[in-house]
Order: sequence, then C-alpha cells, then structure tokens
Amino acid sequence: MILKTNVKLNFGLFVLRRRPDGFHDLETLFVPWHGYGDTLEIIAGDDYSRTSASLAARYGTDSGDGPGAPLRQAVSEDGRLMVTVARREGVDWEPLSDLSARACRLLQQDFDLPPVKLFLEKTAPVGAGLGGGSADAAFTLKGLNECFGLGLDDAALVSYAARLGSDCALFIHNRPMIGTGRGEVLEPYDLSLDGYDLQVIVPEGVGVSTAEAYRGITPREAAGQATGEPDGTAIRRILARPVEEWKGLLVNDFEATVFPLHHELEAIRDSLYASGAVYASMSGSGSALFALYRKEGGRA
Repeated sequence: MILKTNVKLNFGLFVLRRRPDGFHDLETLFVPWHGYGDTLEIIAGDDYSRTSASLAARYGTDSGDGPGAPLRQAVSEDGRLMVTVARREGVDWEPLSDLSARACRLLQQDFDLPPVKLFLEKTAPVGAGLGGGSADAAFTLKGLNECFGLGLDDAALVSYAARLGSDCALFIHNRPMIGTGRGEVLEPYDLSLDGYDLQVIVPEGVGVSTAEAYRGITPREAAGQATGEPDGTAIRRILARPVEEWKGLLVNDFEATVFPLHHELEAIRDSLYASGAVYASMSGSGSALFALYRKEGGRA
C-alpha cells in the first residue's frame, strides 16, 4: 500500500497553561493542507516493494554514515520491522525512532502482525511546524489497519494516535478541527475560506524545534490573560469574525519566543502583510508562515 500524506496549518495557537504532566493546554484550529506531503509504502515483510528500487536509485543505498545520509535503513532487534527513510537534505534521525516506526510498534504490541516494512520518502519540510511527522504516524496507523484488517474504527485510531503526539490525531480525521488539551482533544469546525487565496512559505535553512519554541514562553494564565471561558471558546469567537479582523486577535503565541531568535521569520510575516495579505501567521511551533489574500471580487 502506497499512501500520500499531507500537512497541517495552525490558525491561531494559544498557550493557555502548563499542565502537571509537563505539557501545555492549547487552543488552536488545525487545518489540513495538501501543498506538502510525504510518500509512505507499507508492506508485509515478504511482499514486493514498488518503491525500494526507486528510492535506492534516487538517494543511493544506506551508506552507514549515520545522520546526514540521504537514505537510512534499520531493522528492529526482533526482526518484525524494517524502516527505510529517504530525504534529499539528509536523514538526521534514527529510522526506528521515526514516528511512523513508533506507530507500527504500537500496533505490533496489541496485534499479531506479520513482519512489516515501511518505506518513507520525506519531502514535506522538517521542523517547520507543519506536522509532517505526525501525519506520517497517523497514516501509518490507518494504513496498517487497512492492510491487515485490524477492524479499528476512527475512535480507536485516534486513541493510538494521541499516544504518539499531540497533533497526530488530527490526521486520522484530516479535516478542520478545533484542538484543545495538548491538541489531541478535537472537535470538527466548519471553516470556509471562499473568496480567499492561501499562500504558504517555508524559508530554506530555518528550522525551529518544539523545545526551542516553548523555551521562555509565558502561558496566558500565568500572564493574567485568561478569559475564564471554557477551552476552545475564545478561539471560536475570534474565528467567527470576518477574516479581515483576525490580525492581532488570532495570534500564534509561539511568535513571541520564535521571532526574537529568528528575525527573518518576523520580516517575512511583515512582508506578507505589506504585499496585501489580510491575515498572516506562523504555523505551529516551526518556521512555516502562511497568509490569506482576498481574491479579486471576493467577499469582504
């Protein structure tokens, strides 16, 4: 089975409070976006791969040079999982630690799966706040469920996904969702951007880790900015306003910690507004930015 994944954008991201478990409670609107994505092949260990030869031809074979090699491959100690990851810019992580591999191991704990091979070609930006790794994990869960007839419904898949990452569960539904809690508590949201064009920019050579983004952030409750409303209410109230009124209201709180470290990102956001965008923001905790422009003749 060959799957094409996608990424997500965060329309607003409020960091509400630090939780006893060390995570933070958030409010955000997750919006799937298909402008970037990875390619994932899932097969049983003795099946024929349609992608392995093409990956080797385009990226070379695993050189054993460790981090930075464009193609890396690893096999679990029990031999039940082989993971191949290819990325033009280099694979700077251990393949068995990839979220897609962790998703597979999670299901292997609960189901008698045959040995599995994963082939992952990473073309979505890494460290850009677009959730490409989370998408890979969610699509792996969905793909394994279908390939091996596990019979898991969406609720069960969401439960597994939430154990892998705060925004993994979004990609099980893959539609606009209000995220609260760590981001794993999801409610559908009807978002209409009719009359607007969406532009996404991922600056080359700029990566922001989640730890870097959280470092130094002051949650809204600690800053005295809490509204006393149930989580998810404030962002819904802002989203209900016209898009032209989102600027300054539908903010990404991570901009306060990321922009001082990466001034070029703030400059890009400002340039988007200068070019006529009615709304522009950083997505997630990473370096990607996006903007909305009113279409010619679009609604106000």
